[in-house]
Amino acid sequence: MGIELVFIPSPGIGHIRSTRALAKLLVDSDDRLSVTLIVIPSRFATDASFSYPESEGRLRYCLLPAGDQSTEHTFVSYIESQKPHVRAAVSELARGRPLAGIVVDMFCMSMIEIADEFNLPVYTFYTSSASYLGLQFHVQSLFDEKKLDVSELKDTDSEFDVPTLTRAFPANCLPSVMLSKDWFPYVVGRARSFRATKGVLVNSVADMEPRALKFFSSKNNIPPVYAVGPILDLKTDGNDSNDEKRTEILRWLDEQPPRSVVFLCFGSMGGFSEKQTRETAVALERSGHRFLWSLRRASPVEKMTASPPEDFTNLEEVLPEGFLDRTAEVGKIIRWAPQVAVLKHPAVGGFVTHCGWNSILESLWFGVPTAAWPIYAEQQFNAFHMVEELGLAAEIRKDYRRDNMVGESEIVTAEEIERGINGVMEQDGELRKKVKKMSHKLHVALMDGGSSNVTLRKFVQDVVENVP
Repeated sequence: MGIELVFIPSPGIGHIRSTRALAKLLVDSDDRLSVTLIVIPSRFATDASFSYPESEGRLRYCLLPAGDQSTEHTFVSYIESQKPHVRAAVSELARGRPLAGIVVDMFCMSMIEIADEFNLPVYTFYTSSASYLGLQFHVQSLFDEKKLDVSELKDTDSEFDVPTLTRAFPANCLPSVMLSKDWFPYVVGRARSFRATKGVLVNSVADMEPRALKFFSSKNNIPPVYAVGPILDLKTDGNDSNDEKRTEILRWLDEQPPRSVVFLCFGSMGGFSEKQTRETAVALERSGHRFLWSLRRASPVEKMTASPPEDFTNLEEVLPEGFLDRTAEVGKIIRWAPQVAVLKHPAVGGFVTHCGWNSILESLWFGVPTAAWPIYAEQQFNAFHMVEELGLAAEIRKDYRRDNMVGESEIVTAEEIERGINGVMEQDGELRKKVKKMSHKLHVALMDGGSSNVTLRKFVQDVVENVP
């Protein structure tokens, strides 16, 4: 019997890359399975995009037309505006062949409505960690059962227990969406939606988050959680227009000694003010380490969801006087970075990151220690998780944030940044040893008989049993 699944990823680059990688894993794991990705166009015309073929064997793509990309849209309202296009695409697919179910991205939960219309089972692809999924369920339970609204903990020193963590979690590391009174109902509603699905595919590994998976298995009101990670798209690293820049960057790395370069990169929305940029430059120069720095100007806080960061027009005006000349032999400043290619390069010894979950998994996969400097989304939780819970990252400042829900933290000092850089660049330190061990576990999980490989097959079997 053939099994056809439809995936609906969020239009963010990281989410689409992860979804495509998962879809490829699935079709490779079972000859009966085929997958169609319904691709919602990005809200940002300047976003890097993939060049999608019509199909790759049993993996097919359905590209939706560009919808209303008005900057007046919030992310949530933009997803809502795509419903008619998604509905039409699912209808067309259903006419061609029977569908076994729909897998919706964690930010596309409103698409459950479309699955219900077609009487199709629905699953969630959760692109962050299992521990953070547990936090979302826990926050919802606190509200529904105890009437505790965690947004009321904003600007407090409160700590509370989270069942997927071994230590008390500080409220100042909650994501801004949970600390915003306006957005808190959305958080609770999304967690309820997760519970309403047939199962949750999570981009994690059993050996990395055993406590979280034990928590899920003991709860009757949580659907099956499948740890099938690490889901990594290691072959797509930008687009053809960046080939020349990529070659230039890798050529520079080829000239550097092994594990001598600290790499700074902060994701598709990561940018900083002029003052913060100067502090970072001071820290890099003081540390004495070679560096590759992906640097962009931050969008104004109120416009963060409307436009991605831009280039600084004149670096000499932004950076400390003489910085470019003094570091010309040991440093390179770039805008775009081929992150996967950089992290796998033997010259790279440490990674200063915004703690996006994809970036964390990529760095662990290549055994590169990280320094945590979160900016938005769930990155503050990820920073706490990596630094305090797992001991797999050094800290720059785990409660830093910069977004249009809560605002902006104070400037991170050169001293904090330098301390984090030195922590990840210590050649024989405990951090590097722990990261290497976890890297091995991530590789083993995807091998035949590994935990994620077995779980992926279990998911396919469960899909077969739920076919309408």
